[in-house]
Amino acid sequence: MIPPKHHFREKERLEALYSYSILDTLPEEDYDNLTNIAAEICGTPISLVTLVDKNRQWFKSRHGIQTSETPREFAFCAHAINSDDGIFIVQDSRLDNRFNDNPLVDEYPRVIFYAGIPLVGDEGLPLGTLCVIDHKPRALNHNQVQALKSLSNQVMNLLKLRRTNTQLKMTIEMLNDRNRNLEQFAQIAAHDLKSPLSNISSISELFLDNYNNSLDVDGRTMISLIQNASEKLRGLIDGLLEYSKSEAILTQKTTNVDLEILSEDIRGLLSFDNSLTFVLNSELKSITINRTAIHQILINLVTNAIKYHDKHQIKIEFGVREDEVSYEFYVMDNGPGIAKENQVKVFQLFQTLGANDRFNREGNGIGLATVKNIVNKMGGSIKIESDPPNGCKFVFSVKKNINAVQEIEMIQYYIARTNS
Repeated sequence: MIPPKHHFREKERLEALYSYSILDTLPEEDYDNLTNIAAEICGTPISLVTLVDKNRQWFKSRHGIQTSETPREFAFCAHAINSDDGIFIVQDSRLDNRFNDNPLVDEYPRVIFYAGIPLVGDEGLPLGTLCVIDHKPRALNHNQVQALKSLSNQVMNLLKLRRTNTQLKMTIEMLNDRNRNLEQFAQIAAHDLKSPLSNISSISELFLDNYNNSLDVDGRTMISLIQNASEKLRGLIDGLLEYSKSEAILTQKTTNVDLEILSEDIRGLLSFDNSLTFVLNSELKSITINRTAIHQILINLVTNAIKYHDKHQIKIEFGVREDEVSYEFYVMDNGPGIAKENQVKVFQLFQTLGANDRFNREGNGIGLATVKNIVNKMGGSIKIESDPPNGCKFVFSVKKNINAVQEIEMIQYYIARTNS
């Protein structure tokens, strides 16, 4: 017997093998189906998916054999991974000086005939083999060899898919950790910034109360500018905190949401404005959705409509309908509308149209950016229908359920954001 030599790039080969996180895992039907087919096509009692480790060969799938691994020094597959022919065949091991006194030949499982196709990864390094074994000499015809090669490609596809899924899970965990850290940072930063801002506002207000008569017009104007700047910065901090929390909102589960109750909740939050008429228009009684996310979207759209309204009586209509895959919502107002050239701009973070709201406050360009961020992450889209000055209608859709393809797209989106 001649023991197999190590691969000339053994260290790199082992690193590639370990990157698949496949060794010592439980049996899987997908691999077992392929070894069953290989044995049937080649007419052999044994078929294996083997992975050649440092000191052993381990069987991810085994057909016709009970052993889960054997020492590498006796492994036919350890010879096969060094082959440059694309297939390693031993028709009668008893006549081959590399194997004639090998324990696997003389004893169980009595390997007389062997044919193995190396499983080669993207790095060009062999990980193991898909092999067939018989207890007697035999040969494979051309069609059997081609079928075995096709099956080995499918084994590699399963291995690659496994590694991709593992990497995606690790990426998701990393992104979740990063998002948690960012959210914690945002909360701490918001608290640490808002406290001194509140002090500035309070002190400037107290200063005006106590020294108003001692100040000239310019002095009072400067104090007012300080107060306005503080309020604006506090609003910006609140908006950024809300935007950062939009990621966490999406992790919440879907629930059954009563539309009338949802409408009443929003109306109740805005009850301070007696000039507001808020109407629900939908044939649906309830929807199954992430309640927190849809609540956040609607509150942002409704408050935005109120802030930039230019008429004495504010009328806002909220509606929803469904199809097989999504819900479509709209929020329509009777305000000034949004010009077509600005309808993309308003969804961009920190982008404003320059005009102050009805309370004479300047916007920060975060509210509608938050809406678009949440809608996109829920597998939907948002658009504006408007013909100034005849009001504005925000129309957006969200997916009822996120399928596997959309999950991968979302993961790819997160990865792209992380790398950008």
